[in-house]
Amino acid sequence: MIYVGIVEDKTELGKELQSKIELSGDFSVRFIAKNGKEALSHFKNYEVDILLMDIEMPIMNGIEATKEIINLRPDFPVVMCSIYDDEESIKDSILAGATGYLLKDEAPASIHQAIHQALNGGSPLNPKIARKTLRLLNAQAPKINLNERYGLTSRELEILELLATGKTYQQIADSLFLSQGTIRKHIENLYRKLEVNNKVDAVSKLSR
Repeated sequence: MIYVGIVEDKTELGKELQSKIELSGDFSVRFIAKNGKEALSHFKNYEVDILLMDIEMPIMNGIEATKEIINLRPDFPVVMCSIYDDEESIKDSILAGATGYLLKDEAPASIHQAIHQALNGGSPLNPKIARKTLRLLNAQAPKINLNERYGLTSRELEILELLATGKTYQQIADSLFLSQGTIRKHIENLYRKLEVNNKVDAVSKLSR
């Protein structure tokens, strides 16, 4: 059983999301928090495997709550689930440490797949969000030039950009016609050069 926490200030939307999630017997919703502050309290008191996080909420928004949760547990999967698909919200979510980004009108099957992907090391992104993420990264590229700043090879930069779109190690390996072991080695080199210890911090370098 996979235990899920929902953070959503609108009661009906929270219940709707819970219903979608629990259509699969693989999942159980442990709590629905009304804001980021309540989410932090529940996070410390309930055992959950993943959080689905709204962005705009009273008292503490989802971006701030995600930062707090990632500070507590750096590798914990927090997937944003929002009506907003603007580049600022996407960038703020990445920098806060979010694992993925979904929209609130996702079909149940897409939500189930996203949860499994996040728990297996991927970064699930709604297709529209993935396109905007790539556009955002491409717009930032001339400013940061990671190749020069960190000594990344073209292959390492290519893998980093694929990580940013939410692909798993195996999906990256398939895309580049390389073994998963080779991809892992490249990612180890990436982390060392970027001086980071996880994917979230590595991807955030693309947005700085």
